Amino acid sequence: MFGYVTINKDALSAEEYQRFRAQYCGLCHVLAQRYGKVGRAVLSYDMAFLSALLASLYEPEERAGEERCGARPAKPHAYVFSEATEYAADMNIALAYHVCADHAKDDKSASARAQMKLLAKPYARVKELHPETCAAIEACIAAIAEIERDPAAGLDAPANETGQLLGAVYAWKDDLWAPTLHDMGAALGRFIYVMDAYDDLAADEKRGRFNPLLALRGRSDFEEMCKKILVLHIAECAREFEKLPIVNDVNVLKNVLYSGVWTKYAYLQKRKEEKQ
Repeated sequence: MFGYVTINKDALSAEEYQRFRAQYCGLCHVLAQRYGKVGRAVLSYDMAFLSALLASLYEPEERAGEERCGARPAKPHAYVFSEATEYAADMNIALAYHVCADHAKDDKSASARAQMKLLAKPYARVKELHPETCAAIEACIAAIAEIERDPAAGLDAPANETGQLLGAVYAWKDDLWAPTLHDMGAALGRFIYVMDAYDDLAADEKRGRFNPLLALRGRSDFEEMCKKILVLHIAECAREFEKLPIVNDVNVLKNVLYSGVWTKYAYLQKRKEEKQ
């Protein structure tokens, strides 16, 4: 689930990149404050994007500072955070917990089980703070697991559940922007599910794991079909994003949605070309 929502640094100005770095470091700062080292260990660009999106839309009071950290110990670096960052940090913990649980179950990963145990207490706190959102996440996770028990299950059902999961996460407040944020998150969630399935295709076949694209791989237009599906979902996401009255950091946010999310796809295509 993590790793596909990122920036394209080369397409940003130096000022825009530093602004996003400050937001990313702000999320790291808040994760450490609220959840300690285990929180900082699961920091993701995906939730930094959510933090920046919600801060741009709702414009909560922003706080700033400088600090050194283990990743950048040489000199102090700037960070900014707000109420939106705190929400994104909570969602970062919730999603990381479930990602670890999934890896522990599917891959029998000892490290995932260990990290899941470390995240159990932080996730319990998140559930207290956001019971409805966590209930929606858990319901979608359970539905995806049930769907994926059927080897013949298609692509749409699990992708739609992943969309509903991320839609619940994106709809921060119960207000007039919640439906648009939900639909934006839902489209992005479907994109992420398909991209993840595309990325993991060879590994899932080797390990005998469920992947809805395995049944479609024999099609002569398989690559074109996958690209069209991905374009469809991210276009739906961008369409909902454009409905939001966002001014602050709009170029950074557009960089992610129109360019950054394709970084992994471009990398996979390059690897295929090199192999051929």
